[in-house]
Amino acid sequence: MTSTTVLSHLKKHGQLLDSEISALTKIPLDEIRRAIKDLSSQGEISLCSVTRYKNGTSVEGLQCRISGYYPPAAPGRKPAAH
Repeated sequence: MTSTTVLSHLKKHGQLLDSEISALTKIPLDEIRRAIKDLSSQGEISLCSVTRYKNGTSVEGLQCRISGYYPPAAPGRKPAAH
């Protein structure tokens, strides 16, 4: 069930960190990381390790997105091609 929840949130929100998925779903971070690693081994998602800095403190996390999935273009006017 956690894997399907992770996939649905990635489809809805695009690329996310594991901590962001955990905050959105209210599922513990350890469970999210297990689901992400399972999905990555199955080839469902792309996964990479990232380090971000918040107020001078490094925060390590796993960033993931669905493999081969491109979200639909945002509505509205687009800039003219040159």
